[in-house]
Amino acid sequence: MTLPDEHNRELQRKVEMRLREMEDRINANEAPVYETQKHQPENSQKPWMRKAILGAKLFGLAVATIVAIRVASVLAGFVIFGALAFLLYKLFLESKFKNIK
Repeated sequence: MTLPDEHNRELQRKVEMRLREMEDRINANEAPVYETQKHQPENSQKPWMRKAILGAKLFGLAVATIVAIRVASVLAGFVIFGALAFLLYKLFLESKFKNIK
């Protein structure tokens, strides 16, 4: 059996060793240091190419807008024509059809 004094010394030695390990980990300078670099965009697209792509996108958007306006105007014409036909039927023709029956 070990004496209590020896046991305490052994515990003290283990605690000190663990503290040294923790201190070594904290003070370790293992983190790699990288030199920062400014971001360089891709050189594959030249400035005129970017402008050409932007122009093509705007042209496509304009064409799509014109097509959408044309389709909407045709649909509005159908709705207006249908509303007028229904109104004419209600005003002038409905009473004639009721009298025939």
